[in-house]
Amino acid sequence: MQDSIQFKKANISFSDTGKGTAIVLLHGFLENAKMWKTITDELSKKNRIITIDLPGHGNSDCLGYVHSMDLFAETIHAVLKHLRIRKYFIIGHSLGGYVALAMAKEKTINVKGICLMNSTTADDSEERKKLRIRANKMVQQNFENMIKMSVSNLFHQENTLKFKEEINQVKTEALQTSLQGYIAANEGMKNRPNSLEFLKESTFKKLMIIGKNDRILNADTLIEEAKKTNSEYVVLPSGHMSHIENTTELIAALKDFVRI
Repeated sequence: MQDSIQFKKANISFSDTGKGTAIVLLHGFLENAKMWKTITDELSKKNRIITIDLPGHGNSDCLGYVHSMDLFAETIHAVLKHLRIRKYFIIGHSLGGYVALAMAKEKTINVKGICLMNSTTADDSEERKKLRIRANKMVQQNFENMIKMSVSNLFHQENTLKFKEEINQVKTEALQTSLQGYIAANEGMKNRPNSLEFLKESTFKKLMIIGKNDRILNADTLIEEAKKTNSEYVVLPSGHMSHIENTTELIAALKDFVRI
């Protein structure tokens, strides 16, 4: 069941399901907490699962014109404080992974482990920053087409027909993201810091879920990143959307990750 708190005069939506080890699930850009339904159904059998709509996504309001990773992290910490949760695992998909790293930097002692799911510790390249600037201009001209195009690029090309219905659902959910939420998150990602050294030095449990055919993040680069940061890693034959393209394998990897 969805609940909410007020944070900086904005409504922040979240859900709290199950009992046991606390696991925070953070969705990616243009997604919302609904993306975790299948994962929540499985993990909540033995764990306490918290899902949160990041500001500007789902049922959560925007907090400003730039949603930095630190501001996202501050929002999540406010929800966890409200729920009186002190120790937790974090599983972050794409943007959610960047937020997870920002959370851990602020309150490392509270983190039992971080899973970067189709995500990275790297900051944006100059080329990527230029693409985000261009996207923020284009989305103001044709929001719907930009959203649909962005979603299509997330899946392995061979899966576009196999998961046609799921892709359409992802597009429908993505279109619930506000224009301001799109731009604010993109600005925040553009300016995020590199977190490789932080993760390398961290002693909490670490896992990277890597899509072999991810068109957003290069698999070979992520494997090298996992090795450099002493992180365990699992390579799935999917694109950027492991929770849809390789659900069974992903759930197995996550269950193993949060097992104490």
